Amino acid sequence: MKYVLRYESPDDLDEERLRAHFPAHRARWTTFYEQGSLLLIGPLADRQGALAVFTNYEAAEEFAKADPFVLHGLVARWTITPWNEALLDPL
Repeated sequence: MKYVLRYESPDDLDEERLRAHFPAHRARWTTFYEQGSLLLIGPLADRQGALAVFTNYEAAEEFAKADPFVLHGLVARWTITPWNEALLDPL
């Protein structure tokens, strides 16, 4: 079981503020990646949000609750959804 963290962008996303907080955001995800709990992360191509895949719910929640993008209003809403990775977990 994996856990997908989804961020939804606000309608009035400020790209300048996004760039200003990106180094702190990247430092945060780098820590989770190096610990092994973050597997994938990145923005959606349509700029309507982003996805991250974590190995456990607690890490996904911990990441989101203190992510600079969340703390500075660059995320309108976030959710965590359990995900069964089909290619690695055959039926």
